[in-house]
Amino acid sequence: MRTMLSKLRRGALAVRWRIALAGGVGLLLAAGAVSGCGGSAAGASASATSGQTITLYNAQHEQTTDAMIAAFTKATGIKVRVVNDDEDVLTAQIEQEGSRSPADVFYTENSNWLQQLADRGMLAKIDANTLANVPKADSAADGDWAGVSARISVIVYNPAKISAAQLPTSILDMANPKYKGEFEIAPSETDFWPIVASVARADGDAAALAWLKGLKANAGNDNVPDNETLTSDVSQGVTDFAVINHYYYYRLQAVVSGGTGSAKLAYFAPHDPGYVEAISGAAVLKSSKHQAAAQEFVNFLTSQAGQEVLESGVSFEYPIKPGVAANPKLPPISSYQPNSFTPADLGTGEAAKQLLQEAGLI
Repeated sequence: MRTMLSKLRRGALAVRWRIALAGGVGLLLAAGAVSGCGGSAAGASASATSGQTITLYNAQHEQTTDAMIAAFTKATGIKVRVVNDDEDVLTAQIEQEGSRSPADVFYTENSNWLQQLADRGMLAKIDANTLANVPKADSAADGDWAGVSARISVIVYNPAKISAAQLPTSILDMANPKYKGEFEIAPSETDFWPIVASVARADGDAAALAWLKGLKANAGNDNVPDNETLTSDVSQGVTDFAVINHYYYYRLQAVVSGGTGSAKLAYFAPHDPGYVEAISGAAVLKSSKHQAAAQEFVNFLTSQAGQEVLESGVSFEYPIKPGVAANPKLPPISSYQPNSFTPADLGTGEAAKQLLQEAGLI
C-alpha cells in the first residue's frame, strides 16, 4: 500500500514537470517555432486573411500548440484564440454547439475524435494541398481531417523492480494474473483509447472486454489520471511498469533533472495490438465563419515550417511530413514495428469508451 509520503513525492514531481513545461520549455518551443517560419505555404494568401482571428479548440499539449501558433501568426498575420480542454470534452462541446460553435479548427492528440465529428458531418473538407503534405494513410480517407504528428505506444519500466525479460511481450499478457499488482493504468486518459480500439480491431469486442476486465483485476492502480503520472510513478518505483505514449518519457527527461530515474523503455512484440502508432490531427469545422484562415492554419501545421516546430522543440512527437526529421533525441520512427492499423481502422472514440465503461474502468 502506498504511503501518503510517496503520493506527495509523486505529486510534487508531476507539478514540477508541468511548471517546467509551462515555463522554460515553453520558451524553447516558441524559439524553435520562430526559427522555423521560413518557407511556409501559409504565407501565400496572408494578404487576404491577415489580421483575422480564428478560434482553435485545442486538445493537444498546450506547449506544442502555443509554439505552432506563434510561428503561424508570425508567418500569416492571423491571430488565434485558443480554448483548451481534453479531446473528449471538446468533442462533446462541439457536438452540443452544432452550427453555433465558435470553433474554426479542432486540434487533437488522437484522430478518433476527429473521425467522430466527421461521421456526424460536422467537418469541412481539408484543402488538397494540405493533405498532400503528409502521408495519405495518416489523414482521413475522405479528406475530412489531416494528420499532423505521430506517437508510439511503449512500455516504461523500472529495472530495479522488473527486468526486461520479465515484461509482457503482448499487451494481452497484462491480463494474466502473473502481473497482478505490477502495473498501473490510466483508463480515463484518452491516449489509452486507441490501444483499446486496436485490441478490439485485432480480436473483437468480446475479447477486448475480457482483456480490460483482466487489466482492472491486475492493476495496482486502475485510476491513474494521466500518462505523466504513470511515467512519474514508474520512475519513482511506485509501480513496476506501465504503457504510455513514447513522448511522455522523453519530455520528463527533458524538463525534470533526473525525472525518469533509472526507468527505461521497452516495446511489445512487433505488430502486437498494443504496439500502436497513433496520429494527432486537425480539422476545420463546417460551421467555421473563417474558412480560408482556418484552412491556412491546418495547412501550416502540416507544412515544412509547422512540422519543424516538432523537430526543434521538446514536444517529442514525430513529424509526419516526409523529409522533416524528428527531435534528435528520439529513435528514428522507422525503427519501430507497430501494428498496421491506420486511423481509419481504429475508428472513433465511442467504441473504446463503451468498452471501458462496460469493464468498469471509467
